[in-house]
Amino acid sequence: MPCSSCHVQSFGPGLTSVGRNFKLNGYTATGANYNEGKVPPVPISGMIRASYTHTQHGQPGGASERFGSNDNGTIDEAAIFLAGRLHSKVGAFIEGTYNGIEDIGELDNSEIRFADNVTLMGKNLVYGLTVNNNPTVTDLWNTTPTWGFPWASSDLAPTQAAGALIEALGGQVVGATAYMMLNDLLYVEAGGYTMLPRNIQTGIGVFDDEQSRINGGAPYWRVALQKDWQGHYFAVGSFGMQANVYPQRTLGAGTDKIYDYGFDMTYQYLANLTHIYEFNVAYIREQRDMNASVALGLADRKNSNLDTLRVRAGYTYQQTYGLNLFYGQTTGTADSVIYSFGDPISGSRTGNPNSQAFTAEISYTPFGKSTSAIATLANLRLAAQYVHHFKFNGGIHNYDGFGRNAVNNDTLYLNAWLAF
Repeated sequence: MPCSSCHVQSFGPGLTSVGRNFKLNGYTATGANYNEGKVPPVPISGMIRASYTHTQHGQPGGASERFGSNDNGTIDEAAIFLAGRLHSKVGAFIEGTYNGIEDIGELDNSEIRFADNVTLMGKNLVYGLTVNNNPTVTDLWNTTPTWGFPWASSDLAPTQAAGALIEALGGQVVGATAYMMLNDLLYVEAGGYTMLPRNIQTGIGVFDDEQSRINGGAPYWRVALQKDWQGHYFAVGSFGMQANVYPQRTLGAGTDKIYDYGFDMTYQYLANLTHIYEFNVAYIREQRDMNASVALGLADRKNSNLDTLRVRAGYTYQQTYGLNLFYGQTTGTADSVIYSFGDPISGSRTGNPNSQAFTAEISYTPFGKSTSAIATLANLRLAAQYVHHFKFNGGIHNYDGFGRNAVNNDTLYLNAWLAF
């Protein structure tokens, strides 16, 4: 099938109803080519993404190890996927990635699913189980942290210091959830996650010695309602997790208690594929009881919160030309230890996590439609993205105490993304 069957803009995580149902049913759907033996029995695919990054002001000392202060070109990542049907009721999405920024191999977003369906009181019920390595990787909508916009962004540009726990656990955990979709209307998912041992994290290239470590298990949940009215698709939902964590993996002072809960909304207009419109909103609130961090001198406030808001509007013409406008905002309780002063660019002079940014992106996807001669073989997405920072790490001017302004982190990001 051409990429445009499952992907709204012919490329990327934004899914159509076909794409959502393919994932919901465990990646097990097949077509005539499969039954005729024309498709390889092992569903292997790949991708490579290359980019150029320019920030308004360079980063003294280099944007990252092995890179200069500005105007950096790189291969962001190259990946191999095992993605599709493994058995009549079992499928997988497993991604092995070469990280070109850090020059390491990683086990990236991955899950294995079992899915089936029954008729319940005259209504279709799809149910399943998934084992995966990232909270929200199982999600059917492009609003939650794993698959939310921007789908590609620069790892060589400064990023804000504050972020919710649910956004920072990818690859470091393993979890299992059970889910169901009733009558193509109500979706419910629940399960939990626990931390992978340090030697396994190191082996798959995801170990971070400053990342908090989950103590025991962390419950996760997701609910959503969806409805399609003659090409007008709506979905609203909520998601969250709770975890007791050892701050920076330090034992001996108990744990911090982290509560993350979010709300999201999706609208898609797909009645006329010449003009596709999308609108997404996601909000995450994190409440923190930092008892252990305060005892260890890693925070100066016992109780705090962090709020993240993301809003995206998208337009696609002929499933080829895309425009995305995105606003992101983070606000929360000031803490001079967590958001500390002392580091140029990444520090905060005020100890405040507040950041605001606007992103505009244009893209061109020439090969992803059914009319393309190579639609089922390869796809390419070319994009230009500009990020403007209104506020960064708690300030507009001299936010880090070393004279850097928020706009100095404004970023032009050009990227080419090839899938095959």
